Amino acid sequence: MRQYWGEIKDPVHGYVFITEAEKTLIDSFPVQRLHRLRQLAGAEYVYPGANHTRFEHSIGVMHLAGRLAENPYLSQYLSEDEVQKVRIAALLHDVGHGPFSHVFEHLLVKFLNKTHEDLNVWIVQKSELKDLLSDLGYDPNELAKLSIGLLQKPGRAFIDQIIRSAVDVDKLDFVVRDTYHTGAEYGYVDVFRLIHMLDVLDENLAVDLGALSALESLILARIESFKSIYFHRVGRAVQIMLATAMENAKDELGLVNFQSPEEYLALNDYTVWTMLKNCKKSKEIIEKLERRKLLKCAYDRTFYVKDKTVSSIFGVEEIRNQMRDKIASGAGVKPQSVVIDVPTLPSVPYRHSVLLEPMEIPVFQRTRDGEKIPQRLSDISGIYDVLKGFINIIRVYSEEKHREKVGAAAAKLLGGIPSSAKISF
Repeated sequence: MRQYWGEIKDPVHGYVFITEAEKTLIDSFPVQRLHRLRQLAGAEYVYPGANHTRFEHSIGVMHLAGRLAENPYLSQYLSEDEVQKVRIAALLHDVGHGPFSHVFEHLLVKFLNKTHEDLNVWIVQKSELKDLLSDLGYDPNELAKLSIGLLQKPGRAFIDQIIRSAVDVDKLDFVVRDTYHTGAEYGYVDVFRLIHMLDVLDENLAVDLGALSALESLILARIESFKSIYFHRVGRAVQIMLATAMENAKDELGLVNFQSPEEYLALNDYTVWTMLKNCKKSKEIIEKLERRKLLKCAYDRTFYVKDKTVSSIFGVEEIRNQMRDKIASGAGVKPQSVVIDVPTLPSVPYRHSVLLEPMEIPVFQRTRDGEKIPQRLSDISGIYDVLKGFINIIRVYSEEKHREKVGAAAAKLLGGIPSSAKISF
């Protein structure tokens, strides 16, 4: 029997029991820093309750990883030691995030060609976590790879997929946690039904079709959450302004000049907000955010496309800049007064799960004698087949005084806005 040190009361999952090893890691600086990284930077301007942090999300992901690893089907493939490793990897899966979470990703990708996952590995391997894990009897390099779902053990892909897949515990936690804290709850997702119906099929995690309705609920909740929370017009305006402030001030503040894990870990929402407020190159934007003087959405259109072509076009910076310059010229404003925003930009939260990943989620039918017969989800679920693909949203932002002119110029270039696409003021 596993010995637990104690428990943490979580508003979403109830009591989360933790081991002595987990407590040691929870009390480390890299994990405690997650208290100072909000899960949904910008969303609090829309949903006042959206002030939850990466810390509680990480506790939740650890809890769900343990529940999944111990379900009646997966538990036969995992030793007690492996279950503990999976829980620890889940706990550490977000230590690489920067200030304002995914907004900082914009700087990492653009100037360092890195993602928070790269930094996750670096921090687990090089910070105080390395010594703590070694003292606990674990290999820091192994846990670093597993924390981002890239351990790649031959014949055991399902271990990585607990942390990173179409139905991983990260998604299962953030979908219910983010809807809980925002109040924007679009349908009930029976997370534990999914967790208890996951099994191994040819070394991959697969969903028993007995949990089809729970899986469909998850798919729908993710799409609705994307549109209503992660890519909300106002939340995105805040994220764009924060990203711009950080980019303007990055050299003066050394935001991408960190040389050690400790220098990087010193950056959090509180420290960087204060730095930006005291820097001439970013001060004006922070003061606008403090007074809720936000960029305004002048144009908003959604395209539902079944392939990556439109996403690729929207994601090319050169093309976006050409579109921006044409819109600015048509509106008679400076190019910097126009911002084009699309979901494929690096700063969009959860970009890998924005829409449904272009992959089949493995599913199977279990016969009475226990045989697992593979199925195609597209053949079984009409909902999945209809929704599989991409949602391409293109928005044009500007300052309030230029909103009408920029909106008209954007509509002329990109096409009129359908009557169904009402822009809230």
